[in-house]
Amino acid sequence: MNQLLEWISQPWPWYVAGPIIALVMFSMLFFGKFFGISSNLRTMCSLLGAGKSCDFFAISWREQAWNLVFAGGLVLGGLIAYLYLGHDRAAHISATTITELQAYGIADPGKTVVPTEIFNWESLLTLKGIIFIVVGGFLVGFGTRYAGGCTSGHAISGLSDLQPASLLAVIGFFIGGLTVTYFVLPYLLAL
Repeated sequence: MNQLLEWISQPWPWYVAGPIIALVMFSMLFFGKFFGISSNLRTMCSLLGAGKSCDFFAISWREQAWNLVFAGGLVLGGLIAYLYLGHDRAAHISATTITELQAYGIADPGKTVVPTEIFNWESLLTLKGIIFIVVGGFLVGFGTRYAGGCTSGHAISGLSDLQPASLLAVIGFFIGGLTVTYFVLPYLLAL
């Protein structure tokens, strides 16, 4: 049992994880399902009755219940991994990235999922906190809705289904991510 837990808790190589993702995608395409985490918000709003006042939410939530179960499984799987599989570091990042983030005042990058110097209750009321947490959260939500899906939905499901709009969205994600990383983030971290 310990060997199984040790094997599961290690990062899986591409030749194991890739075929598993492909198998999931082929089965979803076969059954006419589309993967995407952000679509769960629409399903939950429909479940709670939002379709009565807004046509966008007037969908059959029962047809999307499988996606809610999938999202619940993500949360449960993360909880099980956290509680039982151990966690020495939340993020494995390169030494170069650690050095660069330390130069911007991030004390121990990679120790937690997000830098606690930025993402905490005390910094929420600072200019840096408002930009990162409030404006950043708004941009993620707006971008997800404007692009018609999230990164996982477009990059995994949309590209698997050969949708040109998903290819365009994924190219935009990369261009936006690189632009912010190299031209915007250094200025924001220096605030």
